[in-house]
Amino acid sequence: MSTKRKLLVALAVFLLVFGGFFYWVWRGTPAQHTLDQLSGKDPVLVEPKSEMIPSVAIAKSIGWAANEAPTTAPGLQVTRFAEGLDHPRVIYSLPNGDVIVAEADAPKGNLGSGLKGMIAGMIMKRVGANRGSPDALILLRDSDGDGKADQRFVLRQGNGLASPSGLAWQNGTLYVANHNGVLAFAYQLGETALAGQPTKIMDLPGGGNHWMRNLLLSLDGKRLYAAVGSSSNIGENGMMAEDGRAAIWEKMLDKPGYPRTYAQGLRNPNGLGWNPSTGEMWVTVNERDQLGPDLVPDYLTNVPIGAHYGWPWVWWKIHNDDRVTAPPPEYFDDFVRKPEYALGAHVAALGLAFVQGGALLGPNYANGAVIARHGSWNRTPLSGYDVVFVKFDAKGNPQGLPLPLLGGFLTGDGKTRGRPTWVGFAKDGALLVSDDTGGIIWRVIAPGAKPAAGIVPVVSERIPPQRSLISDPEARYSAKLKKDSVVKQQ
Repeated sequence: MSTKRKLLVALAVFLLVFGGFFYWVWRGTPAQHTLDQLSGKDPVLVEPKSEMIPSVAIAKSIGWAANEAPTTAPGLQVTRFAEGLDHPRVIYSLPNGDVIVAEADAPKGNLGSGLKGMIAGMIMKRVGANRGSPDALILLRDSDGDGKADQRFVLRQGNGLASPSGLAWQNGTLYVANHNGVLAFAYQLGETALAGQPTKIMDLPGGGNHWMRNLLLSLDGKRLYAAVGSSSNIGENGMMAEDGRAAIWEKMLDKPGYPRTYAQGLRNPNGLGWNPSTGEMWVTVNERDQLGPDLVPDYLTNVPIGAHYGWPWVWWKIHNDDRVTAPPPEYFDDFVRKPEYALGAHVAALGLAFVQGGALLGPNYANGAVIARHGSWNRTPLSGYDVVFVKFDAKGNPQGLPLPLLGGFLTGDGKTRGRPTWVGFAKDGALLVSDDTGGIIWRVIAPGAKPAAGIVPVVSERIPPQRSLISDPEARYSAKLKKDSVVKQQ
């Protein structure tokens, strides 16, 4: 056999092997359970199936035709509040009715290099991401109240913005979370530009696999919270690379240099919100990959101060991840917490908004949380790509299974028209949903619905404090016996 023929045979064998490998990876491992079975307060937790190389199932983003819109739950209506945006992610409603949109994508070089970076880049581009971050804040204004933004202003682009996401405003200050820090801008309601130079009030770990940073002000306005995701799946680059990540940080706004860790073990915390019934902080979290298509469920949970939710060592409180080689903290098993509510495996839960008084979603959605599930990249069938509602009871606890609010993003043939990313309520009570690859902000209402009543906070009695010392400790627990309690001796 000639040398040329040998080379052609070798090339054919290589292409056959590579093609088979690529098909195996791209085909994905079929799931064995429905998304509903993997959701709720008591989800099915299957045996883990460790994957050395993740199987991939990607929906290619194709955009929306002019006459297309998502499907809605019965009684709801969806329209376009704004369109033609460049990868809109976080949306934030101001008290005067204006809406700020953060146009952003991953920072440059975020996916790394080599074969892994190349594959990640192919995946991101197929889903309509990783095309360069616009680094812009856009102000949308519905000046005539018809439910559609008729005015648009570029508040700021570049000029200090770096993959901006989290937003918060109070008392003439707009807080913006870049991927690597939090900036404070002087900003008065109604202004159409951020002209001044910001003050950096907080450094954050930059970039990583999870680059979005969300912000939440405390109910009294004295504290600012920042959610920071991990830089990896399970700490495979070493735990030093995860320093300050997979956590929620707390900053006292009147104390310079104060930031402290508020909660940990949250692989990729995103949406933050205050439960109106209990006043507790709640968060949506993206859990780990490469344990099979049915693990691990993303989740919604409350976040007490000092809480740890297990990442990377443990998932769902009691399940060890044997792939992690780094030692856990001392007494770790004694304080790790179980998430409150599963949202399904690999759905990529992002935006979170609790229904408040004035919402226009109707009586079926009067108490609970709205969540944007951005959509999976490694599950067959595809999961997420929708907006769901989680009902809460009067005591502030999640109930039942996630209820669909918006669907129809997937076409059914391996493509998607868009990807719901963030949610928030406009001043008029409408639900707003950002669609990053579609470039649209959707507006959802129940036509004719009365504004929802405010959620009644749960008020419970507190144990009264002890205000005096008792010298005899037994006196606090002693009791006198009545005559009929004495046992007579025979």
